Amino acid sequence: MLRSAVGRICFHLHKNIVLSNSCRVPQLSTAASTTNLKDILANKIPEKQKEVIEFRKKYGSTVVGDVTVDQIFGGMRGIKGLLTETSVLDAEEGIRFRGYSIPECQEILPKAHGGGEEPLPEGLFWLLVTGNVPNQSQVDAISKEWNERAALPNHVITMLNNFPSNLHPMSQFSAAITALNSESKFAKAYADGVHKSKYWELVYEDSMNLIAKLPTVAAIIYRNLYRDGTSVGAIDPDKDWTWNFTSMLGFEDPAFTELMRLYLTIHSDHEGGNVSAHTTHLVGSALSDPYLSFAGGMNGLAGPLHGLANQEVLVWLTKLQKELGGEVTDDQLRDFIWNTLKSGQVVPGYGHAVLRKTDPRYTCQRDFALKHLPNDPMFKLVSQLYKVVPDTLMQHGKAKNPWPNVDAHSGVLLQYYNLTEMNYYTVLFGVSRALGCLASLIWDRALGLPLERPKSYDIKHLKKMVGTK
Repeated sequence: MLRSAVGRICFHLHKNIVLSNSCRVPQLSTAASTTNLKDILANKIPEKQKEVIEFRKKYGSTVVGDVTVDQIFGGMRGIKGLLTETSVLDAEEGIRFRGYSIPECQEILPKAHGGGEEPLPEGLFWLLVTGNVPNQSQVDAISKEWNERAALPNHVITMLNNFPSNLHPMSQFSAAITALNSESKFAKAYADGVHKSKYWELVYEDSMNLIAKLPTVAAIIYRNLYRDGTSVGAIDPDKDWTWNFTSMLGFEDPAFTELMRLYLTIHSDHEGGNVSAHTTHLVGSALSDPYLSFAGGMNGLAGPLHGLANQEVLVWLTKLQKELGGEVTDDQLRDFIWNTLKSGQVVPGYGHAVLRKTDPRYTCQRDFALKHLPNDPMFKLVSQLYKVVPDTLMQHGKAKNPWPNVDAHSGVLLQYYNLTEMNYYTVLFGVSRALGCLASLIWDRALGLPLERPKSYDIKHLKKMVGTK
């Protein structure tokens, strides 16, 4: 049964994000309902379009926020200017996917057949796209459909197999996604003059095809770089999306597959302002097809300030172990942390641009580790840091959020299951992020969101606007 709606997040297009216990709760789909995701969207989109038209007609000129000079110079942090239906990030509660927290998603989303305990990413995608919690039949239908759409065109396989070994995995990933735009139904239909009311359907088809193909692209990159170019094998129609992915990578431990189901679910979406989501939205606003749009997002994810953080955590942990040895005391950790801060560096894996509490994505990974690898030395070190780092950062006085984020844990778990190639971790992040970015892109076109074009000023004009010479 669906849990109570306590703490659900409603996204009101007023001045603030409002937390409310009276928000509408997305309904569980019945077993008899359709398993065709596109048909469900076709019914939902006209209702949402009407809601947007009526809301803009009544409140279109209402001011919802003020912009400060610091926000202009500070990367537009906190400026209220994007519409993202799929998830909302609250500073205290953390991420909610269509109103559901991560623990709630772990409970209510369908699991893999045969005793799976973690949610299937297919179910999270259904939730992101529709706002409804899917049933098992609907999730099985998505698995089947992605398996049927997974084949890569020969030119993309040839390109991947001819990349030099010194080309970063993310460069290969982004390039392959761009090259897949040869398959774009949206680009072809647009060139043929399709009516804009059909845009969302074509973006939906491209998005489903792209999500289906990404595990194979990612697996070929991994095999070429780290497994001597061995074959990824064929898609098994009886496996779910994640299971096929881990098998193609060459990992057959069921516990690792469970970890990846969790990983691909929790990394999928983080509202619309992060670099990969915003870039996908921005490029898509030019009516670039989903392949080109998502490739842009992946180029942003490749940056060290976005998708490389879990690598930096592992590098820092390795340095800590090298300098201090095996088991260390809390006092030794505090000294090492202070030395890190005094050298002008940050403690990687701690702090977040929005969150002001422990990242729920960290917590669910910690719960997984407590269940599956409680005695792993690296996990014990991460747990020890969890006790020591926040207080030390608060004493330091400069950290707005001294709590761990998702990256403080994810790399340690991957290392435990022998996926040790850190340069590849961002590709895993990218495969997951496709679920959120492309679910949002479908709705961008369904709602007819226009070309994004904010106004900019030079410093001279800013000074004039604030009344200084």
